Amino acid sequence: MTFCAFMALVTVVFLDVLSRELTGAGLHWAGQTGVYANIVVVLFGLGLASAGGQHLRPRFADGWLPENWAPVLIRLQQGLMSLFCLGFALLAVDIVLETRRLGEVSPVLGNLVWPIQLVLPLAFLIAFIRHLLFTVWPDLRPAAAASVVARRPGGGA
Repeated sequence: MTFCAFMALVTVVFLDVLSRELTGAGLHWAGQTGVYANIVVVLFGLGLASAGGQHLRPRFADGWLPENWAPVLIRLQQGLMSLFCLGFALLAVDIVLETRRLGEVSPVLGNLVWPIQLVLPLAFLIAFIRHLLFTVWPDLRPAAAASVVARRPGGGA
């Protein structure tokens, strides 16, 4: 899904630039369509990054605590990430319901906005479930994510 959305984004931007060069006018719908595709890329990209332990997190403190605390720290890290994602999923549901209630329509494309916004709670809900499972069963985490906690500054894994 992320790849398809990225390809749509690249195609729309390319067609817009091509249109500007050939006709002197861009495609009026290209900007809004590109924004929608970018939303999908970013939110599902967040899920992919967090699933692999590649999301942004402070790594400078990895060596500050004893290595034997790693099992507890892994569960704590995953539990906090799952709560973060749940909070944003609930907030996103509220936003989508409000947008639906108001019947907001994109001024450029003329489409209802809330169906496109559904990607917000969906992405955060999927990430919540994933990190909740990683909290309960840490061995389910991908190998790249499992090695993040074990890394120490200035040395190998």
